[in-house]
Amino acid sequence: MKYLLCFFSFLLTAPVFAQQFEFQPYSLPEDGRLVILVEEESLLAGPAGNLDAVTAGSLTRAMAEADFTGKVKSTLTLYGFAGYARVDLVGAGKKGVDRNLAEDLGGVAANLLKDVKGGSIQVLWDLPGLAAEVSAARFAFGYLLRSYRFDRYQEDQRDPGELPLVQVYSKTDAGDEFANDLMHIADGVFFARDVSSEPANVMYPQAFVDRVKTEFKGLDNVRIRVLDEKDLQRLNMGAHWGVGKGSSRPPRLLIIEYMGGGDSGLVALAGKGITFDTGGISLKRNDGMWAMKGDLGGAGVVTGTVLSAARRGAEVNVVALAALAENMPSGTATRPGDVLTTMSGKTVEIRSTDAEGRLVLSDAVHYAQETYAPAVLIDVATLTGSVGRALGDDYAGIFGRHQELIDDIAAASQAANEAVWQLPLDDTHFKQIESDYADIKNSGAGSPGASVGAAFIGSFVEEAQVWVHLDIAGVDLLDKARPTVPKGYSGWGVRTLDEYLRRYAADD
Repeated sequence: MKYLLCFFSFLLTAPVFAQQFEFQPYSLPEDGRLVILVEEESLLAGPAGNLDAVTAGSLTRAMAEADFTGKVKSTLTLYGFAGYARVDLVGAGKKGVDRNLAEDLGGVAANLLKDVKGGSIQVLWDLPGLAAEVSAARFAFGYLLRSYRFDRYQEDQRDPGELPLVQVYSKTDAGDEFANDLMHIADGVFFARDVSSEPANVMYPQAFVDRVKTEFKGLDNVRIRVLDEKDLQRLNMGAHWGVGKGSSRPPRLLIIEYMGGGDSGLVALAGKGITFDTGGISLKRNDGMWAMKGDLGGAGVVTGTVLSAARRGAEVNVVALAALAENMPSGTATRPGDVLTTMSGKTVEIRSTDAEGRLVLSDAVHYAQETYAPAVLIDVATLTGSVGRALGDDYAGIFGRHQELIDDIAAASQAANEAVWQLPLDDTHFKQIESDYADIKNSGAGSPGASVGAAFIGSFVEEAQVWVHLDIAGVDLLDKARPTVPKGYSGWGVRTLDEYLRRYAADD
C-alpha cells in the first residue's frame, strides 16, 4: 500500500510529564496493550471487527458477557485477552465522532490507563463514524490534556520515565498536526494550570514574571515588558497600585507582545493576576481561602494563549497584559472608604477591598487601549462568585456591548471543547456602580454581581472599543474531573482564545 510511505514516526515530549506519543500507519499489533473505539450500533466496525476476526469471535463473546454496548465514553477492560496484555474498549456512541468527542475519548483512555507503567499502549484509530476533518491527533491531544498532574510538592511523584509510550495507529498522518500545533496548545493550557496550582509563597508577582521570561525565551516575534511599582505610580495606575501596595511583594504589570501577523489588526488580552487574595482589609473567611492562590487564573490564561500562539508561529498580532498583585491586609493596604484615582482619571470609591480584580483590570484595559489601540480587547478574570452561582462549572460567563464578538467567541468556545453563556450587561448595571463620593464604586452595588463586575470593567472601555469580558470563576477550579481536565485548576480559556485567534487571523 503505497500511501504508507507518507507516514513517519517520532517521539514527542510533552511538558510536565514527558508523555511520549508515536504515530504509526494503521495495522493490528500482534500483542501488547490495545485501545479500541467501539461504535454503539455497529460494535464490530473498524478495529473491533479486525480483532474479533483474528480471535475467532472472542471479542464478540466478551462484549456480550460484559453487556458492553459501546455507549459514548463507556469503557471495558479485558486483561490477558487472546495473547494481549490488556484490551481497552472505549465507547464512541452512535452519533459519529467529531473533534470534541475525539478529544474526550482520548481523555477517557488516558484516565483508564493512568496507572499503567512502562512499555507501550497501542491506540487503533479507525471508525466509520469519524468526521473527515478529525484526525488521530485530536485523540492524542485529549489524552495529553487529561494526563496532566501537578505533584511537584508531593513525595510520591510520578516518575516520567515510567510513563508508557502511546503509539497511535491511523490511516492518515497526524504526527505533524500534533507536534507542530496541538502540542503547543497543551503547553499553554499546562502553563495556566501550573501557575494557578503553585502555592502563593512560590508564585507571586515577580515570580510570575520570571516564569514567563523562561517560557518565552528564544521565541520569535516576542517582546516582554514589565511595569514595576514605580512605573505604576508614575503612570497614575492608582487602582492597580492600590490593590498591591499592602503586600511586601509589589505588584507588576507584565506585557507580552507577539507580533506574527504583519499589518493585521491587534488583539489585546488582559488577565486578572491576583497571586493570592486574602480579601485585603475586607478579609475573607478562612473556608476555601487556600484556593485564592488560583485567583491569577485570568493572567495564566491570557499568557498561556500567547505562549501557544508564539510556539506554533501563529500569523496574528496579540498582546497579553497580566495585571499581577497580591491582595494583603497591612498598615499600607487600601481601606474600605478610600478613593483611588485610576490611569483613566476616573475615581473609584472602595466599598470592599475584596473586589480587587476589577481594580487591577481597570488600569490594564485602559493601558491596552492607550498603548495599542487594539482591534479587539478581551479581558479574562476569576472575577465573581456570582457567575458560578448562575452558571455552575459548565459555562464561563461572557459579557459585552458588541454582539458580533460575543458570538464569535461563543462559536470558538464550542469548537474548542469549552463553553460560555452570555449574561446581561446594560445601563442598569452601570447605574448601580455610581458612587456618592467618587465616579464609581467597586462593590456593594446590588445584583446580579457578575453583571455589575462586568460593568465596572466596561466603565474603563471606550464605547467604540470592541470588547468582551470573560468571567471564569465558575470553571477555573473543578472538584470533579472532566474527560480532558483532571480535578483541580483547569486552564479554562486557553483553548477558546487560541481558537478565536485562529479564526480572527483567517478572517482579518
